[in-house]
Amino acid sequence: MGISTQSRHVVGADVCRTVTGWRSTIDDVIAMIESAALVGLDTYAIDVEVDLRRGGPSFAIVGLPDTAVQEARERVRSGLSNQGYEVPHGRIVANLAPADLKKIGPQFDVPIALSLLAASAQLRLSALKGVVAVGELALDGSLRPIPGVLAIAQHAAERGRSRIVVPLANALEASLVAGIEVIGARTLRHAVEQMLGTTAIEPRSVDLDALPTAPQSVPDLIDVRGQSSGRRALEISAAGFHSLLMMGPPGGGKTMLARRLPGLLPPLSVHEAIAITRIRSAAGMLDLSRPLVTARPFRAPHHSISAAGLVGGGRSPRPGEISLAHLGVLFLDEVCAFAPSVLDSLRQPLEEGCVDVSRAAWSSRFPARVLLVCAGNPCPCGFDGDPSGRCTCAPGRPEQYRARLSGPVADRLDMRIEVPRLTRDEVLSEEGGEASESVRARVAGARLRQGGRGQDGPNGLLDPATARRVAKLDGPCVGLLGRAIDRLGLSARASDRVIRVARTIADLGESDRVETEHLAEAIGYRVGQSGFRG
Repeated sequence: MGISTQSRHVVGADVCRTVTGWRSTIDDVIAMIESAALVGLDTYAIDVEVDLRRGGPSFAIVGLPDTAVQEARERVRSGLSNQGYEVPHGRIVANLAPADLKKIGPQFDVPIALSLLAASAQLRLSALKGVVAVGELALDGSLRPIPGVLAIAQHAAERGRSRIVVPLANALEASLVAGIEVIGARTLRHAVEQMLGTTAIEPRSVDLDALPTAPQSVPDLIDVRGQSSGRRALEISAAGFHSLLMMGPPGGGKTMLARRLPGLLPPLSVHEAIAITRIRSAAGMLDLSRPLVTARPFRAPHHSISAAGLVGGGRSPRPGEISLAHLGVLFLDEVCAFAPSVLDSLRQPLEEGCVDVSRAAWSSRFPARVLLVCAGNPCPCGFDGDPSGRCTCAPGRPEQYRARLSGPVADRLDMRIEVPRLTRDEVLSEEGGEASESVRARVAGARLRQGGRGQDGPNGLLDPATARRVAKLDGPCVGLLGRAIDRLGLSARASDRVIRVARTIADLGESDRVETEHLAEAIGYRVGQSGFRG
């Protein structure tokens, strides 16, 4: 770059000095700082290099940047100027390596600005060593929060980096990761001063052991009148993490029951809370004032949702509703109103607990271990089979409607129950049912018994061989299950799910082995609503 007669400030650790003219060796200076790209939930190291050269004023960003990254040129120019730094007048080239990975989003503003300051001798090169930087710059030089900081901080710690520079709003989120110093900055100058030590770094920490031991504020089962079979099914579902299908006429209480299921589940462990927080952060849905998610998610997408919205994907990989419900409840209300292709996209996630989304330029894996609860009407009008005879559907229409939930998807649901209309006395009664606290205590006891057997997860997640081993079926139980397979046409997958449900029922009954009464109840839940047997 050409020789400038302007004065500029070089910010050092101990001194701020004025330099007249550019150094003759500035052409040889290439400053580099590490950043990270987030693709889905996966992170990739990005080296942000800035080179200053002689020539007319220009600013180029290379390395497969998208439009948001290209626009960083104007944000960096304005941010530097408004923070009292000088924008070099020569040829600026910023390279984001590796060059074959698409760079998306504004999180590269801050590392580009810091590298440019170091390359123009306004920041010591040594200050960039061991530092990972991310963040969006406003035109006044302030730092705006970005999604995915938790994943990036974990990435930096795993690579042995000592510091991470993030917007102040993301500082608490980044501090969830141990072993790395978090520099939360309000502005670009604030970040530089903390990196140089002229301003003290405010220590931040989140007490991961302070997770609430009591469940979050969720609706209580005590509000549910009647529906004893539904309440029992909910308890078994929570105790064993068993998927559930509820069918019945409108107004019977299906949605009311489903929304009370999270209150029966055990509290999150620290590992589970971090996993859920990482997903929320990557989706840009994290409450930055309370960065650690401590409640099990409950997601209830509308039936008009697309397959990409449900399982993830899109132009830029994003987690879908099933991943946002990871380790919590995914509730599909009016399940037969969903597009059949959307419901069929649940096959792999329900079986494997994850979603693999592949496109021409990228592939991502999203966790999707959910407790699936479906609710629906038996026909479009909702009254097929109702004793009142109010169904107005044409012959064959109810079966056609229920067929929208395909056999392969229905086969992956552990339990099916009917939720009938409440009787007159139940509607007028002021007495509720058993409170969630009592049911939750029994669920916790059942989970303890499952853990005491050395299981890797609740009964609903066991592989077939393990499920049969822990069930300890005796001769009468084997005979009962065989008759059920013959008469109901249960598939191998369905019979394995019956065994898992029976093991959970036995755990709730504090039994060491599955007895015939436990197995019979589990088979009853497999039959469920007419039209969904098997």
